[in-house]
Amino acid sequence: MDYKGIAEQILQDVGGPENIASYAHCATRLRLVLVDETKADKKAVEKIEAVAGSFTAGGQYQIILGPGTVNKVHDELAKLTHIQEASMEEVKKAAAAHMNPAQRFVKTLSDIFVPLIPALVASGLMMGLYNLLAQPGLWPWLGDEENLIGQWPAVADLASMIIIFANAAFVFLPILIGFSAAKVFGANQYLGAVIGMLMVHPDMLNAWAQGQAVLEGAVPTWTLFGWEIAKIGYQGTVLPVLVAVWFLAIVEKWLRKRMPTVLDMLFTPLLAVIATGFATILVIGPIMRWTGELISDFFITLLDFGGPVAGFIMGGTYSLLVITGVHHSFHAVELGLIADPAVGANPLLPIWSMSNVAQGAAALAAWMLIRHRATKIKDIAIPSSVSAFLGITEPALFGVNLRLLTPFLGALIGGAFAGAFVVATDVTMTSIGATGLPGTALVTPDKIPMYFVGMAISISIAMLATFAITKARGFAKEAEQEMTEEEVEAVAIPKAKELDATLG
Repeated sequence: MDYKGIAEQILQDVGGPENIASYAHCATRLRLVLVDETKADKKAVEKIEAVAGSFTAGGQYQIILGPGTVNKVHDELAKLTHIQEASMEEVKKAAAAHMNPAQRFVKTLSDIFVPLIPALVASGLMMGLYNLLAQPGLWPWLGDEENLIGQWPAVADLASMIIIFANAAFVFLPILIGFSAAKVFGANQYLGAVIGMLMVHPDMLNAWAQGQAVLEGAVPTWTLFGWEIAKIGYQGTVLPVLVAVWFLAIVEKWLRKRMPTVLDMLFTPLLAVIATGFATILVIGPIMRWTGELISDFFITLLDFGGPVAGFIMGGTYSLLVITGVHHSFHAVELGLIADPAVGANPLLPIWSMSNVAQGAAALAAWMLIRHRATKIKDIAIPSSVSAFLGITEPALFGVNLRLLTPFLGALIGGAFAGAFVVATDVTMTSIGATGLPGTALVTPDKIPMYFVGMAISISIAMLATFAITKARGFAKEAEQEMTEEEVEAVAIPKAKELDATLG
């Protein structure tokens, strides 16, 4: 493959080196921050050899090249432009200047929670393992009231250890969030962790024991200048520590600008932690705890009263949120639901999973329709379909389905019906992050069969809907003909632009 030629063509089609403000790459995509996006000829870029698709997200123009290829093209681009290579963090900061406030808010949440996903997924998987051992009625040969621990008492201590491993990330979640949020907000990360630690200090009543303590009238309190303050921790909470660390960043930056250099190391951390600690315990914590409970109650009420209808709407629209990047903001909501003693699970992730699987099925249907055509899209349809079944939808979404539009519409329909099914059958998951086939390991064990049925519904309806819509739109004959790539692009690109305009 002529990597230098590919880089030269990309450089030409995005408006030349003078139109590139910053660039970097991830595992599969070349990420460019352009000075003027209107100068980029995206249609021409997507015709370049090795380019599987492109899209704009998070203020970056992202070109899908695939693992290995992206590294080589990136290196050639560096030689051609002589622009200093930026880190991913620097590219994100440069891209933020091109975002509106709503996009910056979503990006901030994404930057905080995405690094936490490996730890939370690991905890969720261990929770699933514990449920296999401890959940009554899961194994048919044991009876409705028995579990493996009762059958084999020797595994009781093993199960006890596993639940500690599984709970650790959620019990001390404010510490993880505090450390990650401090980096994003520009505060000292270790001070952010300290704020998280004080919110789960063992001398305060464990948040999960609050309900019983209220019933017994045994909630501990502090008395500060005649003001009685509940001495309750924030185990498993999300919003309180987010706002507390944001406040910490403001205080720390303010102090550093005014503190003499000789005193900065000693007094800035001291005063920042004291100010943030009091603000958190007295104001931020109680208000944000109440706000988080309202948000959790909203989604639970929506699912309880809306039922399958709510699942239908949410499953059918989730891919639209993925296009805009808004879906990252749901991580905070999902963690709040898991931490809520009244919920204790994630009922939203199964819906998102059905939507992702539908995108993979639609890309597979697209391949079946265009497999005889002379178009590059068919070469990426199968790999992108597999990727979506494994929970990564961008290649299918941006490289195939949106470009042809019909598969995208079929995927929305498949995701809607499957979303309705998983809500109707009360499928829940134990963590955030993994969807599709890998997400099976996070599903509450007794709901795994229903999860597989949901995926089957998603796949079958998405494919059938794609075929039906394609036939209704008059593409049935075209699917049997040898079409040139230019003819395919002449149909697909205007439709994709039409959808872009519809979505704003």
